Amino acid sequence: MNFTRWSARLPGITGTQRRAAARPEFATVADRRADGTVPAARGEQLTDETAPVPAVDELPAREVLDRVPALVALVHGPDHRIAYVNDAYAAAFGVRPLGGPAREALPELRELGLLPLLDQVLRSGRSRTLKSRKAPDGRSYTFTCTPVAEPKGDDRDDRDGRGVLVFATDVTDHADAAERLRASERRQRETAVTLQRSLLPQVLEQPDDLRIAATYQPGGTEAAVGGDWYDVITLGGGRTALVIGDVMGRGVRAAAVMGQLRTAVRAYARMDMPPHEILQLLDGLAADIDANQIATCVYAVHDPNEGRLVYASAGHLPILVRDENGTVLRADEPTGPPLGTGGWVHASGSVPLGPGSTAVLYTDGLVERRDEDLDEGIAALERALAGATGSPQVVCDRLVRSAGVQADHDDDVAVLVLQHPARTGPDGELFRNAALELLGGVEAAPRARAFASGVLASWRFPPELHDLGVLAASELVANSLQHGTPPMRLRLRRTDRRLIVEVTDGDDHLPRRRRAGPGDESGRGIAIIAAIATSWGARRTPGGGKAVWCEFTLPGAAGRRGPR
Repeated sequence: MNFTRWSARLPGITGTQRRAAARPEFATVADRRADGTVPAARGEQLTDETAPVPAVDELPAREVLDRVPALVALVHGPDHRIAYVNDAYAAAFGVRPLGGPAREALPELRELGLLPLLDQVLRSGRSRTLKSRKAPDGRSYTFTCTPVAEPKGDDRDDRDGRGVLVFATDVTDHADAAERLRASERRQRETAVTLQRSLLPQVLEQPDDLRIAATYQPGGTEAAVGGDWYDVITLGGGRTALVIGDVMGRGVRAAAVMGQLRTAVRAYARMDMPPHEILQLLDGLAADIDANQIATCVYAVHDPNEGRLVYASAGHLPILVRDENGTVLRADEPTGPPLGTGGWVHASGSVPLGPGSTAVLYTDGLVERRDEDLDEGIAALERALAGATGSPQVVCDRLVRSAGVQADHDDDVAVLVLQHPARTGPDGELFRNAALELLGGVEAAPRARAFASGVLASWRFPPELHDLGVLAASELVANSLQHGTPPMRLRLRRTDRRLIVEVTDGDDHLPRRRRAGPGDESGRGIAIIAAIATSWGARRTPGGGKAVWCEFTLPGAAGRRGPR
């Protein structure tokens, strides 16, 4: 095989291209003479003072390729035997002997996995490109393989007339810049994930009457972290607030906005307002934080005495509730626009959450997919919830798996699962309720004391706690008789960790703790409650009245405060 002859026939402009360029129909208007004819060559139009410019096909291809800074190699035949390498190629990988097969004589191409590409180019007759591959010399190259052919002679096999021109461009600087950019993006993502996780609850509060679990799954390495968040807030009086939200956007900014909203929710929750009023406050705050940043949110409150979950939604996905029979209910009304939009009056709704029920709050990363409608994702989650049993953490894990959420998921996922367990037997004896309707009058206070004493004695509380509970009931009822209006109600509740005493009436003016002077006839009741109880509080009720409550921690309850 004559490799010298083959290497000399490097690609250039073919005779067909030259003839086509000289044809009149390919000439421009500027090329035509006044008589309509076309000069034989462009050089005929040059003035005597201008030196003629040689045509491309007159340049020596070998000399041109020897001097280009790119790496050039020409291989020939099925074994890709070396027909030519230019000076740049030899400087990068060393001198290569002509005639040797590429598998042995071009080990760098073998290590880069380029040999199969050469075979493919030879078979298909089409060019192929391999981008940014790091070579053994430590530099990165983009390889373009182009088929070349020599006209077939009578004494040669057609395969001997085919070859591949390998053209490698040094892209080390671009590759290094891209790697630095990727490293910077990884660091930013790690910072956002760290910030996001630090702003989420490190340990979920575990209310007496609910069992709760949550999970947060950041998006994959190619996806920036968003602003998904959740929280569980103990309100007192046996009530619990549950919140989940999603700040639109990605990265540290979204995580920072999320942290501000979560802090604000905790502050507003201490005011113990209805869910829609909490969202109304958050709406104005979100606009103040960043007018261009909006967020969705659901704020819900569980009261074990009511057996319902009262909630308000700002553009968030509906809460799903599975009852004790396995039926799933979608709580999707009422729903307002996302936080930060302004100009909307939010409203509260409710959904049953009795013993044996499970509720799920989640963000869109769990149900939203690019190739399907959002309602289909929610329907799939409903089906998964209907068959998911076990503890809240087990249910949480099953829902995430059923949604196909993996490490490379393209969006953040936050899920909050709460269960209101159906307690029976000895466990049920630890959760008791008793209530007394009070009509007012002078007999209300002694009647309340007698009722509280009998109930607490039947619950077998120790004498000290019994006396404190009776005193608290007496003071709260006396405060309601003096400052409130009918109807009045005394409610006692015990859990496995605390005793709760609550009095409701029809007046919506909340009491406050104040220092009573020596001559004052009132103002000491709340001070006494604050002194003897573990905690106390007051809130307005939906009917226009108020509820004042206090709590006492049961002996030995500290050991039962962990997640259950």
